Amino acid sequence: MKRSFAMPAPPAVSIRDMRGCPSLGTLLICWLLVCLLSPRAYGQSQAYMPADGAALDIWVANHFAQGKLPPFSFEYGGRRSGQFIRKWTFQQKEIPSTEPDSREMRYSWTEPGGGLSVTCHLTRFNDYPAVEWMLEFSNGSAKNCPLLQKVAVIDQSFEVRQSGHFVLHHARGSNAERTDFEPMDEELAFGEHTYLTPTGGRSSDNTAFPFFNIEAPGGQGVVAAVGWTGKWYADVSQPSDRWVSLQSGMEKMQLSLYPAEQIRTPRISLLFWTGADRMIGHNQFRQFILSHHSRKINGRYAPYPLSGSFDYGDPAPCQEYNCLTEEFAVALVKRYQQFRILPEVFWLDAGWYAGTGWDKAEKGGWWEQVGNWTADPDRFPRGLRPVADAVHAAGARFMVWFEPERVRPGTRIDREHPEWLIKLKDNDNYLFDLGNKDARAWMTVMISAFIQKEGIDNYRQDFNFNPMPYWESHDKPGRIGISEIRHIEGLYAFWDSLLVRFPNLLIDNCASGGRRLDLETVSRSAPLWRTDYQYGEPNGYQCHSYGLNFYLPIHGTAIYRTDAYTFRSGLGATAVLNWEITGKASEPIGAIQQRIKDFKDLRPYFLGDYYPLTPNQDITSDDVWMAYQLNRPSREDGIVIAFRRAGSSRDSIMVKLSGLRAAENYEMYFEDYGLRVLKTGRELMDGIALTISQRPASLLIRYKITGK
Repeated sequence: MKRSFAMPAPPAVSIRDMRGCPSLGTLLICWLLVCLLSPRAYGQSQAYMPADGAALDIWVANHFAQGKLPPFSFEYGGRRSGQFIRKWTFQQKEIPSTEPDSREMRYSWTEPGGGLSVTCHLTRFNDYPAVEWMLEFSNGSAKNCPLLQKVAVIDQSFEVRQSGHFVLHHARGSNAERTDFEPMDEELAFGEHTYLTPTGGRSSDNTAFPFFNIEAPGGQGVVAAVGWTGKWYADVSQPSDRWVSLQSGMEKMQLSLYPAEQIRTPRISLLFWTGADRMIGHNQFRQFILSHHSRKINGRYAPYPLSGSFDYGDPAPCQEYNCLTEEFAVALVKRYQQFRILPEVFWLDAGWYAGTGWDKAEKGGWWEQVGNWTADPDRFPRGLRPVADAVHAAGARFMVWFEPERVRPGTRIDREHPEWLIKLKDNDNYLFDLGNKDARAWMTVMISAFIQKEGIDNYRQDFNFNPMPYWESHDKPGRIGISEIRHIEGLYAFWDSLLVRFPNLLIDNCASGGRRLDLETVSRSAPLWRTDYQYGEPNGYQCHSYGLNFYLPIHGTAIYRTDAYTFRSGLGATAVLNWEITGKASEPIGAIQQRIKDFKDLRPYFLGDYYPLTPNQDITSDDVWMAYQLNRPSREDGIVIAFRRAGSSRDSIMVKLSGLRAAENYEMYFEDYGLRVLKTGRELMDGIALTISQRPASLLIRYKITGK
């Protein structure tokens, strides 16, 4: 969403003489305009935008120091922090880093007399021109502190050396539509603000996505990311032709801290880039995410799996998995083995828990029993362990779906612990309060015990409703935002506890698809099911890959068919096989075997550099081409995937590859035609024609550098 704000107008000044040398009035107007257009007029921190790691080190040193205005702001007791924070007691300390190739610092500013204290937890990454921080506010006095509000975790203006317009590259959130994660390129207008925030309290829901790239004139920019799994905001503006301003934080906070109380804020990450192409910044950020914000096991990146679901195709009134039994699940595992189409993970989704059997359909669908986290005794009399044992015996892992933050009326949690639920009038979805420490501890122990007992390897967490109305209703007067803060702190603590208890655990993050993607969640999890958009529709899946690949290297969706067009539309660093294998409508077994082999062969490319080859405009239309390139600089190879949709009248398009060495030769293998072509890097970067004679149809090209 976009809001416009007018710049304040300068006061009227009498000018007697506009000819010859500048008059005093002319000079005064010029001075006023400079002041009004400069971010200094608003008390913001400012500096030249860092162009490299050395400049970033200087920027950090200049902004986090005694007597300096830090790059964040807040209002405290009715006064803006820029008016007083430089007079507060300042301390800094380097602490042992928990992340390789990085330095961690703690900066603190404390109110004279020991009242409010703000601590900045900052990480400067040595292997990337990147820095990130989050704030903690604590009340060290014996009484409630004055009102704290308008907290901008970043409140920073950057100056660049070349005049011109800045461009904000950002994306939509997820709304179960073809437009999910659609990229948008917005030229900033002088004096206007672009305001981004998601709807409903989930961090990537519908209207905004918490990753964006601000491209500056002169071939530089900054990729910014927000780590907050709630209602964050980002306000981007261009106050003059060489300045860009960014404010970001939690949208709704207006509260007084109790004695000894402490809260945290969103996390802000900035990666600075230079170069002629803004994709340089996107690709540095993708590799930064892999290096520092992806799940590690034993210190190494943990790849997310090729998953296979248990059979979906049961007759009415079956829904999801509420007709699945222990015997049928074990038989399906053996059937996958029989046909040599074993997935890396067997995925058990909603409908396995008490009260969800097909013969209980009068109680409603699978969602009606959310809050009963015990296996349905009629269908799984021995629990889920026999299914897990069969999966493990076959050489795969076992993943199970939960939705712990939603509780339905009459379920076990509602009966036993109604005091831990936040309820709204005339709404049968109850929010389990992860901000309540006792509730979170109980949930952690309960889920952990279930994982241990039932032999679960991967944990899938869903979240299918908007929490913001619940948080707002739960806040007390003078405490706006505290329920959101505590719930999100609790979510991170809950996930972190699971990852500590189960060092090999992978978390699949689902929230009606991909509505909870942000810097904090991708650091702990990955979206294996990135959208609830129309299941299996390939053109939409292409759009989602195209948009998400700008920022996140790890995300997945379902693959429903083995034909090349559908299969390639669902490719990614992870994927879910939803092929039927029990009836006449099943895909051919030989084709499934081949596609599993193809996926495993192509998967590593999705962790490389990404280059869109077709324009951002109109990507959702059925009458266009869509194409992108994945390049691996370390191996000097890559792939090109292109789609000609059914409505396109063009047999061919021209595309320009990127990331190649101009003077070297590359062997191009057109997999669909069995054709090998030798081209120089310069020829490929100047442009080559892609031709597809049929529609809808796709093209896969592999290339590698060759000395011949």
